[in-house]
Amino acid sequence: MSSGLTWFKSSHSGTEGGACVEIALTPAAVHVRDSKDKTGPDLTFTPAAWADFIAFAQTTRLRRGQSR
Repeated sequence: MSSGLTWFKSSHSGTEGGACVEIALTPAAVHVRDSKDKTGPDLTFTPAAWADFIAFAQTTRLRRGQSR
């Protein structure tokens, strides 16, 4: 677990408590964790890897006909 980070959920996350992730940003890394398990482990990505993932996710969603 990464302490001292400021975590936040996506603005697209609902309030139902479903499958959400939270992220925390630092200049060198993007940390991702399960919002239901705040004391559990987190994944760490480089900013470039995170940007690639977001671009892929947006492209995939648009190909499936879903809007933002």
